Amino acid sequence: MSDAQPASVYDLTPDATPENLATFAVLVDNEPGVLHRLVGLFAARGYNIESLTVAETDRKAHTSRVTIVTRGTPQVLAQIEAQLEKMVSTRHVQDITRDPNGLERELALVKVRGQGTDRVEALRVSDIFRAKVIDTTHESFVFEVTGAPSKIDSFIELMRPLGLVEVSRTGVLSIQRGVEVF
Repeated sequence: MSDAQPASVYDLTPDATPENLATFAVLVDNEPGVLHRLVGLFAARGYNIESLTVAETDRKAHTSRVTIVTRGTPQVLAQIEAQLEKMVSTRHVQDITRDPNGLERELALVKVRGQGTDRVEALRVSDIFRAKVIDTTHESFVFEVTGAPSKIDSFIELMRPLGLVEVSRTGVLSIQRGVEVF
């Protein structure tokens, strides 16, 4: 007879497979309920949506482009892609993250309060990031900054000690380089 203790569920180590971010571009029929079904697919399986943008892209063809940023293990991401492709209203799914021709961009509006040297520093940092001042008062600025999500994150972190007040982000948009059609 063995002296080994029975395994406890609390002793299980979490799966060591690293999670990755993935950006999926999904071309769907522009009809009522499509976004609800898409979000429901994620919710039912316990997947998180980190960013979601949706807009009609072709009125004549009645199609919309949905860009979804999510996180998961390679197996989970493959499952998400397969589930997106199975949706009745889906016309095409593209994993932008794995596509060497994929481009991702985001827009953020960043409000910063500051006076004196902090105000000067905020303007200097905004110049480095090519952020545009779209509103100014004696006490604050609103900057418009576009670029890869990591660039937006860096800009926000640098503005935090200079008086960051508020941030509004669009979410990730994506497109493929070259002449290929999605």
